Amino acid sequence: MPASPPRVTAAYLQPLLEAAAARGIAPAALAQAAGLAPALLDPLPDALAACDYIALLDAGSRLAGDPHFGLHVGERVRPGTYSVYGLVLLACRDIGQALEQTQRYEQLAHDLGRSRLEPEGSMARYTWASHYPAASRHLAESVFAGIRTFGCWLAGRPLAPRALAFAHARPPDADPAEYARVLGMVPDFGAPAHTVDFDAALLALPLPAADTAMYPLLQQHAERLLRERAQAPGGIVAQVHAAIAGRLATGPVRLAGIAAALDLSPRTLQRKLADAGATFQQVLDAARYALAMDYLRQDGLSLVDIAFLLGFQEQSAFTHAFREWSGMNPGAWRERALAAP
Repeated sequence: MPASPPRVTAAYLQPLLEAAAARGIAPAALAQAAGLAPALLDPLPDALAACDYIALLDAGSRLAGDPHFGLHVGERVRPGTYSVYGLVLLACRDIGQALEQTQRYEQLAHDLGRSRLEPEGSMARYTWASHYPAASRHLAESVFAGIRTFGCWLAGRPLAPRALAFAHARPPDADPAEYARVLGMVPDFGAPAHTVDFDAALLALPLPAADTAMYPLLQQHAERLLRERAQAPGGIVAQVHAAIAGRLATGPVRLAGIAAALDLSPRTLQRKLADAGATFQQVLDAARYALAMDYLRQDGLSLVDIAFLLGFQEQSAFTHAFREWSGMNPGAWRERALAAP
Protein backbone atom coordinates (compact mmCIF):
# COMPACT_ATOMS: atom_id res chain seq x y z
CA MET A 1 0.00 0.00 0.00
CA PRO A 2 1.54 3.40 -0.93
CA ALA A 3 2.17 6.16 1.59
CA SER A 4 -0.69 8.55 2.19
CA PRO A 5 -0.43 11.57 -0.12
CA PRO A 6 0.52 14.95 1.38
CA ARG A 7 -2.58 16.66 2.74
CA VAL A 8 -4.04 19.47 4.81
CA THR A 9 -6.68 18.91 7.45
CA ALA A 10 -10.19 20.31 7.21
CA ALA A 11 -9.42 22.68 10.09
CA TYR A 12 -6.39 24.08 8.27
CA LEU A 13 -8.48 24.56 5.13
CA GLN A 14 -11.15 26.56 6.98
CA PRO A 15 -9.40 29.99 6.98
CA LEU A 16 -9.03 29.77 3.19
CA LEU A 17 -12.75 29.11 2.78
CA GLU A 18 -13.60 31.94 5.18
CA ALA A 19 -11.35 34.40 3.33
CA ALA A 20 -13.03 33.42 0.06
CA ALA A 21 -16.53 33.66 1.57
CA ALA A 22 -15.75 37.15 2.89
CA ARG A 23 -15.21 38.15 -0.74
CA GLY A 24 -18.44 36.54 -1.92
CA ILE A 25 -16.91 33.35 -3.29
CA ALA A 26 -18.90 30.16 -2.63
CA PRO A 27 -17.06 26.87 -2.04
CA ALA A 28 -18.40 25.32 -5.26
CA ALA A 29 -17.19 28.27 -7.35
CA LEU A 30 -13.82 28.23 -5.61
CA ALA A 31 -13.36 24.50 -6.25
CA GLN A 32 -14.42 24.80 -9.89
CA ALA A 33 -11.99 27.69 -10.47
CA ALA A 34 -9.23 25.51 -9.04
CA GLY A 35 -10.02 22.75 -11.52
CA LEU A 36 -11.60 20.55 -8.86
CA ALA A 37 -15.02 18.95 -8.55
CA PRO A 38 -17.55 21.63 -7.50
CA ALA A 39 -18.92 19.33 -4.77
CA LEU A 40 -15.46 18.67 -3.27
CA LEU A 41 -15.89 21.18 -0.45
CA ASP A 42 -19.52 20.43 0.46
CA PRO A 43 -19.51 18.66 2.80
CA LEU A 44 -15.99 19.55 3.89
CA PRO A 45 -13.67 16.51 3.66
CA ASP A 46 -11.63 15.42 6.68
CA ALA A 47 -8.49 16.14 4.67
CA LEU A 48 -7.62 17.61 1.30
CA ALA A 49 -4.65 16.85 -0.95
CA ALA A 50 -1.93 19.46 -0.44
CA CYS A 51 -1.75 20.20 -4.18
CA ASP A 52 -5.50 20.87 -4.23
CA TYR A 53 -5.13 23.26 -1.30
CA ILE A 54 -2.49 25.22 -3.20
CA ALA A 55 -4.75 25.34 -6.25
CA LEU A 56 -7.57 26.73 -4.06
CA LEU A 57 -5.26 29.47 -2.77
CA ASP A 58 -4.48 30.60 -6.29
CA ALA A 59 -8.12 30.34 -7.38
CA GLY A 60 -9.23 32.43 -4.39
CA SER A 61 -6.78 35.17 -5.30
CA ARG A 62 -7.96 35.22 -8.91
CA LEU A 63 -11.68 35.20 -8.15
CA ALA A 64 -11.37 37.82 -5.43
CA GLY A 65 -9.00 40.01 -7.42
CA ASP A 66 -6.92 40.03 -4.23
CA PRO A 67 -3.12 40.09 -4.75
CA HIS A 68 -2.65 39.54 -1.01
CA PHE A 69 -5.09 36.66 -0.64
CA GLY A 70 -2.47 34.52 1.12
CA LEU A 71 -1.94 37.18 3.79
CA HIS A 72 -5.69 37.45 4.32
CA VAL A 73 -6.05 33.68 4.68
CA GLY A 74 -3.34 33.70 7.36
CA GLU A 75 -5.09 36.51 9.22
CA ARG A 76 -8.05 34.18 9.81
CA VAL A 77 -6.00 31.56 11.64
CA ARG A 78 -7.15 30.68 15.16
CA PRO A 79 -6.24 27.92 17.64
CA GLY A 80 -8.54 25.36 16.03
CA THR A 81 -6.85 25.85 12.65
CA TYR A 82 -3.93 23.72 13.79
CA SER A 83 -6.09 20.89 15.18
CA VAL A 84 -4.49 18.98 18.07
CA TYR A 85 -1.18 20.71 17.58
CA GLY A 86 -2.89 24.05 18.15
CA LEU A 87 -4.15 22.79 21.50
CA VAL A 88 -0.61 21.78 22.43
CA LEU A 89 0.54 25.33 21.67
CA LEU A 90 -2.16 26.71 23.97
CA ALA A 91 -0.59 24.75 26.84
CA CYS A 92 3.01 25.84 26.22
CA ARG A 93 4.69 27.95 28.89
CA ASP A 94 6.48 30.38 26.54
CA ILE A 95 7.13 31.32 22.92
CA GLY A 96 10.21 29.12 22.74
CA GLN A 97 8.34 25.98 23.74
CA ALA A 98 5.52 26.82 21.32
CA LEU A 99 7.99 27.09 18.42
CA GLU A 100 9.70 23.85 19.47
CA GLN A 101 6.37 22.05 19.46
CA THR A 102 5.54 23.59 16.09
CA GLN A 103 8.59 21.86 14.65
CA ARG A 104 7.39 18.52 15.98
CA TYR A 105 3.62 18.65 15.47
CA GLU A 106 3.13 20.88 12.43
CA GLN A 107 2.60 17.76 10.32
CA LEU A 108 -0.60 17.01 12.23
CA ALA A 109 -2.16 20.06 10.54
CA HIS A 110 -0.60 19.92 7.07
CA ASP A 111 2.14 18.55 4.83
CA LEU A 112 2.85 21.82 3.06
CA GLY A 113 6.28 22.37 4.58
CA ARG A 114 8.27 22.20 7.79
CA SER A 115 9.48 24.70 10.38
CA ARG A 116 12.94 25.10 11.87
CA LEU A 117 14.01 27.29 14.80
CA GLU A 118 17.66 28.35 15.17
CA PRO A 119 18.74 30.58 18.08
CA GLU A 120 21.84 32.55 17.09
CA GLY A 121 23.18 34.52 20.04
CA SER A 122 20.94 37.48 20.78
CA MET A 123 18.81 36.68 17.73
CA ALA A 124 16.72 33.71 16.68
CA ARG A 125 15.70 32.65 13.18
CA TYR A 126 12.54 30.83 12.17
CA THR A 127 12.69 29.16 8.75
CA TRP A 128 9.81 27.57 6.90
CA ALA A 129 10.91 25.11 4.20
CA SER A 130 8.11 24.64 1.69
CA HIS A 131 7.53 21.19 0.22
CA TYR A 132 6.17 23.03 -2.82
CA PRO A 133 8.82 25.58 -3.84
CA ALA A 134 7.15 26.09 -7.21
CA ALA A 135 3.89 27.18 -5.55
CA SER A 136 2.78 30.79 -5.82
CA ARG A 137 3.68 33.32 -3.16
CA HIS A 138 0.27 32.85 -1.52
CA LEU A 139 1.39 29.62 0.17
CA ALA A 140 4.39 30.97 2.10
CA GLU A 141 2.67 34.28 2.81
CA SER A 142 -0.39 32.55 4.25
CA VAL A 143 1.84 30.43 6.50
CA PHE A 144 3.78 33.41 7.84
CA ALA A 145 0.66 35.51 8.29
CA GLY A 146 -0.93 32.65 10.22
CA ILE A 147 2.09 32.18 12.45
CA ARG A 148 2.26 35.87 13.31
CA THR A 149 -1.50 36.12 13.87
CA PHE A 150 -1.54 33.12 16.19
CA GLY A 151 1.76 34.08 17.84
CA CYS A 152 0.49 37.55 18.75
CA TRP A 153 -2.69 36.00 20.10
CA LEU A 154 -0.72 33.55 22.24
CA ALA A 155 1.58 36.26 23.54
CA GLY A 156 -1.26 38.69 24.21
CA ARG A 157 0.62 41.45 22.43
CA PRO A 158 2.02 42.32 19.00
CA LEU A 159 5.27 40.51 18.17
CA ALA A 160 7.64 42.57 16.05
CA PRO A 161 10.16 40.83 13.78
CA ARG A 162 13.65 42.25 13.21
CA ALA A 163 13.90 40.95 9.65
CA LEU A 164 11.57 39.08 7.31
CA ALA A 165 12.38 37.53 3.94
CA PHE A 166 10.61 35.43 1.34
CA ALA A 167 12.25 33.21 -1.25
CA HIS A 168 9.86 34.27 -4.01
CA ALA A 169 10.41 37.36 -6.13
CA ARG A 170 8.84 40.69 -5.23
CA PRO A 171 5.31 40.62 -6.67
CA PRO A 172 4.68 43.49 -9.11
CA ASP A 173 1.35 44.20 -7.38
CA ALA A 174 2.78 44.09 -3.84
CA ASP A 175 1.44 46.71 -1.44
CA PRO A 176 4.13 47.43 1.19
CA ALA A 177 1.52 48.83 3.58
CA GLU A 178 -0.46 45.57 3.53
CA TYR A 179 2.65 43.50 4.26
CA ALA A 180 3.50 45.84 7.13
CA ARG A 181 -0.03 45.65 8.53
CA VAL A 182 -0.29 41.86 8.50
CA LEU A 183 3.32 40.78 9.06
CA GLY A 184 4.64 43.67 11.15
CA MET A 185 7.13 44.85 8.53
CA VAL A 186 7.77 44.92 4.80
CA PRO A 187 9.67 41.76 3.80
CA ASP A 188 12.66 41.37 1.55
CA PHE A 189 12.16 39.16 -1.48
CA GLY A 190 14.31 36.79 -3.50
CA ALA A 191 16.03 35.45 -0.38
CA PRO A 192 17.57 31.95 -0.13
CA ALA A 193 14.73 30.83 2.16
CA HIS A 194 11.51 31.95 3.86
CA THR A 195 12.77 33.33 7.19
CA VAL A 196 11.96 35.68 10.03
CA ASP A 197 14.54 36.94 12.55
CA PHE A 198 13.58 38.17 16.01
CA ASP A 199 15.10 38.91 19.41
CA ALA A 200 16.03 35.62 21.09
CA ALA A 201 14.74 37.09 24.37
CA LEU A 202 11.21 36.59 22.99
CA LEU A 203 11.70 32.82 23.31
CA ALA A 204 11.36 33.17 27.08
CA LEU A 205 8.24 35.35 26.83
CA PRO A 206 5.53 33.68 28.97
CA LEU A 207 2.18 32.95 27.36
CA PRO A 208 -0.37 34.62 29.65
CA ALA A 209 -3.30 32.34 28.85
CA ALA A 210 -1.31 29.07 28.82
CA ASP A 211 -2.92 26.10 30.54
CA THR A 212 0.39 24.39 31.29
CA ALA A 213 -1.26 21.74 33.49
CA MET A 214 -2.88 20.34 30.34
CA TYR A 215 0.39 20.11 28.43
CA PRO A 216 1.33 16.48 29.33
CA LEU A 217 -2.11 15.16 28.35
CA LEU A 218 -2.30 17.11 25.10
CA GLN A 219 1.27 16.24 24.22
CA GLN A 220 0.59 12.54 24.78
CA HIS A 221 -2.43 12.75 22.49
CA ALA A 222 -0.36 14.49 19.80
CA GLU A 223 2.35 11.85 20.11
CA ARG A 224 -0.23 9.09 19.68
CA LEU A 225 -1.45 10.72 16.49
CA LEU A 226 2.12 10.98 15.23
CA ARG A 227 2.69 7.29 15.92
CA GLU A 228 -0.54 6.33 14.17
CA ARG A 229 0.54 8.34 11.16
CA ALA A 230 3.99 6.82 11.18
CA GLN A 231 2.56 3.31 11.37
CA ALA A 232 0.08 3.60 8.51
CA PRO A 233 0.37 0.22 6.74
CA GLY A 234 2.88 0.14 3.92
CA GLY A 235 3.79 3.83 4.10
CA ILE A 236 7.40 4.92 3.70
CA VAL A 237 7.29 6.55 7.12
CA ALA A 238 6.20 3.27 8.69
CA GLN A 239 8.97 1.41 6.87
CA VAL A 240 11.62 3.86 8.05
CA HIS A 241 10.19 3.85 11.58
CA ALA A 242 10.43 0.05 11.74
CA ALA A 243 13.93 -0.02 10.27
CA ILE A 244 15.13 2.55 12.80
CA ALA A 245 13.52 0.78 15.77
CA GLY A 246 15.23 -2.46 14.81
CA ARG A 247 18.68 -0.90 14.66
CA LEU A 248 18.83 1.65 17.48
CA ALA A 249 20.37 -0.72 20.03
CA THR A 250 23.02 -2.04 17.62
CA GLY A 251 24.83 1.17 16.72
CA PRO A 252 24.44 4.65 15.23
CA VAL A 253 21.42 5.02 12.97
CA ARG A 254 22.09 7.08 9.87
CA LEU A 255 20.04 8.02 6.84
CA ALA A 256 22.40 6.20 4.49
CA GLY A 257 22.17 2.96 6.47
CA ILE A 258 18.37 3.02 6.62
CA ALA A 259 18.19 3.85 2.90
CA ALA A 260 20.41 0.85 2.12
CA ALA A 261 18.24 -1.39 4.29
CA LEU A 262 15.20 -0.31 2.26
CA ASP A 263 17.10 -0.69 -1.03
CA LEU A 264 16.90 3.02 -1.75
CA SER A 265 19.45 5.75 -2.32
CA PRO A 266 19.65 8.38 0.47
CA ARG A 267 18.35 11.05 -1.91
CA THR A 268 15.37 8.92 -2.92
CA LEU A 269 14.56 8.15 0.70
CA GLN A 270 14.67 11.85 1.60
CA ARG A 271 12.35 12.64 -1.31
CA LYS A 272 9.89 9.89 -0.39
CA LEU A 273 9.81 11.07 3.22
CA ALA A 274 9.26 14.67 2.12
CA ASP A 275 6.40 13.54 -0.13
CA ALA A 276 4.88 11.86 2.93
CA GLY A 277 5.27 15.06 4.97
CA ALA A 278 8.17 13.94 7.15
CA THR A 279 11.93 14.17 7.53
CA PHE A 280 14.37 11.45 8.57
CA GLN A 281 15.08 13.30 11.83
CA GLN A 282 11.38 13.48 12.66
CA VAL A 283 10.94 9.74 12.13
CA LEU A 284 14.10 9.02 14.15
CA ASP A 285 12.80 11.19 17.00
CA ALA A 286 9.36 9.55 16.85
CA ALA A 287 10.89 6.06 16.98
CA ARG A 288 13.16 6.99 19.87
CA TYR A 289 10.36 8.65 21.79
CA ALA A 290 7.97 5.73 21.35
CA LEU A 291 10.64 3.28 22.53
CA ALA A 292 11.69 5.59 25.36
CA MET A 293 8.17 5.60 26.81
CA ASP A 294 8.09 1.80 26.69
CA TYR A 295 11.52 1.49 28.31
CA LEU A 296 10.72 4.04 31.04
CA ARG A 297 7.76 1.92 32.11
CA GLN A 298 10.22 -0.92 32.82
CA ASP A 299 11.68 0.04 36.20
CA GLY A 300 14.50 -2.50 35.80
CA LEU A 301 16.13 -0.33 33.13
CA SER A 302 18.28 2.57 34.27
CA LEU A 303 18.36 5.86 32.36
CA VAL A 304 21.87 4.96 31.23
CA ASP A 305 20.57 1.65 29.85
CA ILE A 306 17.72 3.40 28.05
CA ALA A 307 20.03 6.02 26.55
CA PHE A 308 22.21 3.20 25.16
CA LEU A 309 19.22 1.28 23.78
CA LEU A 310 18.08 4.41 21.97
CA GLY A 311 21.47 5.03 20.39
CA PHE A 312 22.58 7.98 22.52
CA GLN A 313 26.25 8.19 23.48
CA GLU A 314 25.52 9.95 26.77
CA GLN A 315 22.63 9.91 29.23
CA SER A 316 22.66 13.71 29.18
CA ALA A 317 21.91 13.71 25.45
CA PHE A 318 18.96 11.38 26.03
CA THR A 319 17.68 13.56 28.90
CA HIS A 320 17.89 16.69 26.75
CA ALA A 321 16.09 15.02 23.83
CA PHE A 322 13.35 13.55 26.02
CA ARG A 323 12.73 16.94 27.62
CA GLU A 324 12.23 18.44 24.16
CA TRP A 325 9.83 15.64 23.18
CA SER A 326 7.71 15.60 26.33
CA GLY A 327 8.42 18.80 28.27
CA MET A 328 9.59 16.66 31.21
CA ASN A 329 12.79 14.98 32.38
CA PRO A 330 12.69 11.20 31.79
CA GLY A 331 12.94 10.52 35.52
CA ALA A 332 9.90 12.64 36.27
CA TRP A 333 8.00 11.08 33.36
CA ARG A 334 8.84 7.59 34.69
CA GLU A 335 7.60 8.47 38.18
CA ARG A 336 4.29 9.69 36.78
CA ALA A 337 3.90 6.69 34.46
CA LEU A 338 4.66 4.11 37.15
CA ALA A 339 2.36 5.81 39.63
CA ALA A 340 -0.54 5.83 37.17
CA PRO A 341 -3.21 3.13 37.69
